[in-house]
Amino acid sequence: MLVALSVVSGCTTEQAPTLQATGVVIAADGASAAQVGTFSLRQNDGTTLAFKIMRLDLTNGGLPSAHLREHMSSGEPIAVYFHVENGVNIADRYTDAAQASPSGPSTDAIRPGPSPTTVASHTQTPPPSPTAAPSDGLPYDLALEPFAQGFLQLTFLANAGDGTGTLYAVEQRGVVWRIAADGTADHSLPFMSINSSVSCCNERGLLGLAFHPDFANNGRLFVDYTNTAGNTVVSEFHVGDDGTVDATSERILLGISQPFANHNGGMLAFGADGYLYIGTGDGGSGGDPMDNGQNWMTLLGKILRIDVDKGDPFAIPEGNPFPEFNHGGASSEIWDWGLRNPWRFSFDRATGTLWIGDVGQGQAEEVDAEAAGDGGHNYGWKTMEASHCYAVADCDQTGLTLPVAEYSHDAGCAIIGGYVYRGTAYPVLQGQYVFTDNCSGNLWAIDAAKAIADGMSDPILRGSAPIRPTGFGEDESGELYVVNGGGQIFRLIVN
Repeated sequence: MLVALSVVSGCTTEQAPTLQATGVVIAADGASAAQVGTFSLRQNDGTTLAFKIMRLDLTNGGLPSAHLREHMSSGEPIAVYFHVENGVNIADRYTDAAQASPSGPSTDAIRPGPSPTTVASHTQTPPPSPTAAPSDGLPYDLALEPFAQGFLQLTFLANAGDGTGTLYAVEQRGVVWRIAADGTADHSLPFMSINSSVSCCNERGLLGLAFHPDFANNGRLFVDYTNTAGNTVVSEFHVGDDGTVDATSERILLGISQPFANHNGGMLAFGADGYLYIGTGDGGSGGDPMDNGQNWMTLLGKILRIDVDKGDPFAIPEGNPFPEFNHGGASSEIWDWGLRNPWRFSFDRATGTLWIGDVGQGQAEEVDAEAAGDGGHNYGWKTMEASHCYAVADCDQTGLTLPVAEYSHDAGCAIIGGYVYRGTAYPVLQGQYVFTDNCSGNLWAIDAAKAIADGMSDPILRGSAPIRPTGFGEDESGELYVVNGGGQIFRLIVN
């Protein structure tokens, strides 16, 4: 899993016919303020088109990519001249809308319709015709709209559950900012700053944030970061009298040595049981050379569960698979194992089900799920990669829990696990587990209840984000957000 932003560039020798679209820029993503690699355009009829930039023609009124962010801020419409290459809209030139020629091919042929695309276990099914009936009778598309920006390399977005509606943007470098419910933020005063303790970036940094269930009264919060030595630290902090986090209040709960720089996991979340769950990667390199995923003696490649309200510095909850003082050497913090890099997991606020997005090696990305309180699962890595035997033609699957959904690397490279939607703004999305991918930006959904009942569901492709997402966020009312390495926050919407 990479949280550093990269831009794909290239050129073609043969170009498809030029098309034209006019609308307002609603998202722009790239390596810097002067370089935009992808952007999204909302047309007058409300439909959204996503574009990739390879090389812009600056002649005849053409503008450089840096101006796209200015257009996004001002809301002034632009005209985009583009061609379609392998199903991707490639922007060749864009101008102010006032300079656009009134002639040109219609974009109706490539306008996104309500039809979802299913992604099978091994390959991505070709998209159906935009006029085809939806395969599951739920005609909707997912898209993103700008919510807040001006941050640096975001990894996560959290809420404190304290009734204020405040959101907290987590920057990889070790800084957390407060955002009001309307998207405004005071960039002069961070809520938390521990950057002097954090090593950044690539897959290191401040990777997780969770607020105590009684945060409104006790001011306790928990973070997961890689320290200056590159090792994982899970710590507790307290909010000071000024309403910001007191950096001197740190109490380290766990320290985990990292043999390599990647696969650090980093997600933290409280379950309905009041215990803190912690996601750890397998320690890195490639192919889990130390077999940490299947090793009960290490905390790497696991989901951990601890009680932060008892013990010193914590207690082992009853029901963990390897009870304290009676575990034959296995780590008693372990809740689940056999994971490669569970970058993001979440709890369904309605059912308590744990949903895990585990980043794959070279073949597939997987979604794992388990009922509330039902730990002790071996999710297979590195015996299995998703539902496939890893590195061998045949493998012993005895005792392994297979994923409830997966997709191949034809459709992405690193899953960004999301949430089961429990908001009120989009009833059609109720009960759907929504997730994305760091490379493709595809937005998928699966029916959460059906996936649990059937044991395996094919994700439905509901849209594509013109960014490289690094994390989801959920506000107090259950609405969902997506963040990226470019420091932007988007609200998930249904078209």
